[in-house]
Amino acid sequence: MRMKKQRIILVDDHEVVRLGLKSLLERHPQFDVVGEAGSAREALEQTAALKPDVVVMDIRLPGTSGIEACEQIVNQFPNTKVIMLTSYAEDEMLFSAIRAGGVGLHPQTDRREDLVRALESVGRGEALLDPAVTQRVFREVRRAVKEEEASAFAHLSQQEKHVLLLVSEGKTNREIAKTLFLGEGTVRNYVSSILSKLNVNNRAEAAAYAVEHNLRDYIS
Repeated sequence: MRMKKQRIILVDDHEVVRLGLKSLLERHPQFDVVGEAGSAREALEQTAALKPDVVVMDIRLPGTSGIEACEQIVNQFPNTKVIMLTSYAEDEMLFSAIRAGGVGLHPQTDRREDLVRALESVGRGEALLDPAVTQRVFREVRRAVKEEEASAFAHLSQQEKHVLLLVSEGKTNREIAKTLFLGEGTVRNYVSSILSKLNVNNRAEAAAYAVEHNLRDYIS
């Protein structure tokens, strides 16, 4: 059974880059370069007219960026996949490309034959992230999680964090007062303030919140 060719549009504002990519892909019978574009506007026009399987697009384009074009293509033509050609200059651009719906991020510095393997992976329905990009994405995710956790306790004073930690350990107000050298009434006030600030109903919910957001990591 004859395999259906993968129909591809190449988008880069440098004609020599497009020619090089086209020459590479035309050596492989499973690919058919059906169009080229030098700008985001042309990429959208070509995609609308040709309905390609894949758009291979530079992340940096004059005027409207490749990221914006990627988002528009993904939203308007859900059957078309987008592989972004990237440099490693700016992490934020890489993450923006992922958020825009690109199924692949391919470093421009890689060997051109690696793009062939990337297109084959996308043709099989696989999302593609270069290993180096994957590591950076995971680092960004971990950083974002840490920031979210830290913000979960942003409204609490250090003393309230200490009280909440002891609450999460199942300590009573009397035990907390003894541990922190506070009056029991003071501890009750702290607990009331914590419940209000965290918008929870009781000590059990406050304790669960503390554990879920790794409070211990934010005690100084």
